[in-house]
Amino acid sequence: MLELHHLSLRRGPRLLLSDVSLRIHPGQRVGLTGRNGTGKSSLFALIRGELQPDAGDCRLPAGWVIASVRQETPAVDTPAIDYVLEGDTEWTHLSHALEDTSLEGGRLAELHARYEAIDGYSARSRAAQLLAGLGFAETQHGQPVGSFSGGWRMRLNLAQALMCRSDLLLLDEPTNHLDLDAVLWLEDWLRRYSGTLLLISHDRDVLDRVVNAIAHIEHQGIELYRGGYSDFEAARAERLAQQQAAFERQQREVAQVQQFIARFRAKASKARQAQSRLKALARLEKISAAHIDSPFRFRFQGAGRPPNPLLRLEDAAAGYADQPVLEGLNLSLGPGNRLGLLGRNGAGKSTLTRLLAGELVPLAGQRIAAPELRVGYFAQHQLEQLRPELSPVEHLQRLDPAAGEQALRDFLGGFGFSGEQALAPVAPFSGGEKARLVLALLVYQRPNLLLLDEPTNHLDLEMRLALELALQDFEGALVVVSHDRHLLRTVCDQLLLVDDGHATPFDGDLDDYRDWLAGSRPASAVSRTPASSPGGSRREQRRAEAERRQRLAPLNRELKQLEAEMEALGRQRETLEARLADPELYAEAAKAELQQLLLDKADNDRRLAAAEARWLELSEMLETAE
Repeated sequence: MLELHHLSLRRGPRLLLSDVSLRIHPGQRVGLTGRNGTGKSSLFALIRGELQPDAGDCRLPAGWVIASVRQETPAVDTPAIDYVLEGDTEWTHLSHALEDTSLEGGRLAELHARYEAIDGYSARSRAAQLLAGLGFAETQHGQPVGSFSGGWRMRLNLAQALMCRSDLLLLDEPTNHLDLDAVLWLEDWLRRYSGTLLLISHDRDVLDRVVNAIAHIEHQGIELYRGGYSDFEAARAERLAQQQAAFERQQREVAQVQQFIARFRAKASKARQAQSRLKALARLEKISAAHIDSPFRFRFQGAGRPPNPLLRLEDAAAGYADQPVLEGLNLSLGPGNRLGLLGRNGAGKSTLTRLLAGELVPLAGQRIAAPELRVGYFAQHQLEQLRPELSPVEHLQRLDPAAGEQALRDFLGGFGFSGEQALAPVAPFSGGEKARLVLALLVYQRPNLLLLDEPTNHLDLEMRLALELALQDFEGALVVVSHDRHLLRTVCDQLLLVDDGHATPFDGDLDDYRDWLAGSRPASAVSRTPASSPGGSRREQRRAEAERRQRLAPLNRELKQLEAEMEALGRQRETLEARLADPELYAEAAKAELQQLLLDKADNDRRLAAAEARWLELSEMLETAE
């Protein structure tokens, strides 16, 4: 097993871990979580032998093979598939040894026997499967490593680590450079991995599907929780909620989420997506409680009443060097539109986002923007446009020279830049800190159209939750490209599939999209305009429409009754929760009243859950009938 025994670890003057003891058994899949800077990557370096403990020790079984992802990739001429094969060091050694023509028969037989024992004859096939799963086309397998961009080289490093026949696999944010397709493939691969896995990830969906334990670093210690990330959040939320000050803060967060759920329910038009979204938002209520002590607090301020529509594409085409990637684009974005873009790698999601942002000029058709349009565009290349010699405050002062320094520092505090860090040059900042600063600059400009292309790369779980809560209150239009499914579920009302040169509405949810990627494409997944009924007079069509309305009238009446009931129950729940948040209620003299209020709250929750379930059922029945 992997064992930390009374271990303490420093990096410079900072004490990261103090007197930590932890056991991870063979075959366990453990998610390593904690805020940025708490020592997750340093612990990996310690396990690899790159750091030495300041006290205690780290014990590993003799002979364990450790695999991890290299952070740098040299621009070598090695073909991609051969570079991946180098991850299996024993296979590489045997392959070179077998090329020696001077070997004697006995030694040659030993090498061949070992080569067969490690399944060496299928190694190239396994490497090709890894490359395919991570998004490489077959034609790219023979291309030199140096010909790929930085993000694709990181994928090659990941494939090389997965190629290793390891006993312990250390993965530090492996999804940062992947799209959703590759993330789904990696999840399935890791679930089948037979060794011991330590995974640093800020993607709660990945953690929930892959790991069976969470090791959380906090206050210089590590606490091991059984189950996935949702189980960890529930356990931590229960502990934090027992603290009265934290409880009151939690109630404000819960109220914010509940208000958003109520607004969403009133606008829901797609039953399948509505069901998925409501479940995600209900879960977000619990998630908020587990992150009460998050340092990140911000919201998007309105920029006046936004025009409607904000932006339109009319039969537009987008591409590069007169070569269209997407054609026939028709899209109207207005306040309150929340669109998530799906599609395989290279299908054109970022191209569409750049067209909406105005960074690309349409090759055909029109991009029509309202005069009052204010675009906030987040993309990874914008991290590189930060001025390394300037501080966060100075970056904001370039946007608003008249603003006072203290006001800017107060604003930056909501993004985790406090104290001297707000005045320090950004050159040594981590990727997560730079991403937070770019988001801060974007929020400060008060956009009414947000275009977010993989906004959660490098962000930790605390910042991701703060972003989700802020986006729920955003009053403008939102378009998101992300491999973070939790973000897509909780902030997007509509999904758009970018595929085969076109963008079409996707009426399923993310589970349907997984099926679509796997090839079992549901017949109802992609919206299509219904064909006109051949023949048939207008009178017959009107009669059929009247019969349909009459048939659905009872369902519509019940739906309206349910909405009124849910609204009344929601008001009742707010009243009950306001009373339960009163500290005086927890005095011994108020014990009887407290017990009755808790019973009333439980009854209210039960009735509201039943009404919501019936509302979703009716919505789905009505949509199927349309």
